[in-house]
Amino acid sequence: MTKIIHTEQAPAAIGPYVQAVDLGNLVLTSGQIPVNPANGEVPADIVAQARQSLENVKAIIEQAGLTVADIVKTTVFVKDLNDFAAVNAEYERFFKQNNHPSFPARSCVEVARLPKDVGLEIEAIAVRK
Repeated sequence: MTKIIHTEQAPAAIGPYVQAVDLGNLVLTSGQIPVNPANGEVPADIVAQARQSLENVKAIIEQAGLTVADIVKTTVFVKDLNDFAAVNAEYERFFKQNNHPSFPARSCVEVARLPKDVGLEIEAIAVRK
């Protein structure tokens, strides 16, 4: 049975979708853009955008009763692949700070445009053990 996951600690959906679905053993998040849920602001800096998107993913995963360590796959969409090194460094910091046992599998692709003209969007899949 599918359960809808929602938390006020991550931005509300800006379209006809949910923050995440819980399939029992899998939690799949929608893509998270770097909107601060408290004030609706988007940081200008790509590193801060990466951190905010990851924090939004974390809030959703935690609402489902899981932790960052349970994330097994992410997809990172970036508007400019020249930002990859900076995003990658923040991504590594985030997963190390959140005690991930290794790192999730990941895809990273450059896209023409993202909602609200942000620099990146991140989605995740987590496994309930």
